[in-house]
Amino acid sequence: MAAAADPKKLVKTLNAKQKAYVNLKLPHPKNGEYLLSVFHLISDKKNNILQAASEVAAESSTGTNFKVKTETPFSRSMNAMVYKVDLKKSLVWLAYPWRLFDREGNVQNILTYIVGNVSGMKEIKALKLLDVWFPPAMLEQYDGPSYTIDDMRKYLGVFDRPILGTIIKPKMGLTSAEYAEVCYDFWVGGGDFVKNDEPQANQDFCPYDKMVEHVKKAMDKAVKETGRKKVHSFNVSAPDFDIMIRRCEMIRNAGFEKGSYAFLIDGITAGWMAVQTLRRRYPDVFIHFHRAGHGAFTRPENPIGFTVLVLSKFARLAGASGIHTGTAGVGKMAGSPGEDIVAAHNITNFVAPGHFFTQYWSKIPKNDDNVARIVHEDLMHHVILDDDDWRGMKKCCPIISGGLNPTLLKPFIDVMQNMDFITTMGAGCHAHPGGTRKGAMALVQSCEAYAQKIDIKEYAKKHKELADAIKFFSKSKDAKQMKNYERS
Repeated sequence: MAAAADPKKLVKTLNAKQKAYVNLKLPHPKNGEYLLSVFHLISDKKNNILQAASEVAAESSTGTNFKVKTETPFSRSMNAMVYKVDLKKSLVWLAYPWRLFDREGNVQNILTYIVGNVSGMKEIKALKLLDVWFPPAMLEQYDGPSYTIDDMRKYLGVFDRPILGTIIKPKMGLTSAEYAEVCYDFWVGGGDFVKNDEPQANQDFCPYDKMVEHVKKAMDKAVKETGRKKVHSFNVSAPDFDIMIRRCEMIRNAGFEKGSYAFLIDGITAGWMAVQTLRRRYPDVFIHFHRAGHGAFTRPENPIGFTVLVLSKFARLAGASGIHTGTAGVGKMAGSPGEDIVAAHNITNFVAPGHFFTQYWSKIPKNDDNVARIVHEDLMHHVILDDDDWRGMKKCCPIISGGLNPTLLKPFIDVMQNMDFITTMGAGCHAHPGGTRKGAMALVQSCEAYAQKIDIKEYAKKHKELADAIKFFSKSKDAKQMKNYERS
């Protein structure tokens, strides 16, 4: 047991191949040469944690299960290194020379290394990537977001509140005209942003071209009647590259005003290459990363995979304008502030603490005077990197959906600690007793009450739509869960 309490003593248990991937005295891991990572690792019965970690380091960088005769001095310099171990918490820190990775800013290539084959290794019982750290020189190689929530705010003329959105429900089964009608009702009720749900594509009952055509007409009518700009996020996920681009071009050629549409991509199921293709082909469009499938990797009870924080950081690196980050337990999906809010802050802020690393999204030295100015302006909620984006990576917007309704807007803002997000309430608007338009009005009224620091029940006395929403949603199971959440 004494030996197990000291990682340095475990070094003696390593074979010659394993020792090449361990350096518990690695000088200056944050010197800019390495991508740093922290894994929760449980080894199988045949290996101790350091032996298993060294095998993970080998498989996720240069090695395999045996030392090979084809190694060179240079190839060994590309070895990932286990540089720290916490035996009590079963944590291991690995440093990856970032020169390993495709120099064309290829996010899927990084993930292929660090959460690829290693997830299937027999030496591990649990391997969860908890956090990553990107050095400034590495950030220089990756796109980062181009069109951000700040650009969307300018287009919409919305600066002092969340962007209020919805997901059309039912998620499937409406015709193109019926879908557009629901969009129209939400927009004229005061909403800003409408999105396709993640499985919407080119179904026979809702042809994609007809849906685009009808949404354009519904948007034009809503803009004319309200005098306010609107945005629609179209799911362009497709069976192949050509169809994805064809859908993008169909939307661009439909007559939409620049800024009034976003491209939604199911980033995990469509793949990182699809995300980065959209970012590079359409830098003037909001790239909306839907994370359908993420729970298979991110749920805390899953021993193998990665966290919401890791997924969200890579989405920012890849250039997504926004990604869903969860409702922190306020809505219907599993999540917590310690996971979802940490992720949201990490992709929004210029500098933010993660689970283990504080990430500066700076491409220049963090002790530079201009970085200090940017950090200060970011904390003051000023727009940053607008005309000096060579200095750092722009923000990625948290998109908040999953079981929220007008009564839960304030509780979520309080947990989030800011309003720099897009909320997309589905049933929270469409289940309103008065229908979608009244649901949108209730959402707007809830936001007004928050801005004026008035309790929504008090504000509802003169706003029937909000009163009806409170009465309806207060009877729901989610409302009871929320009361328990607030007491905890």
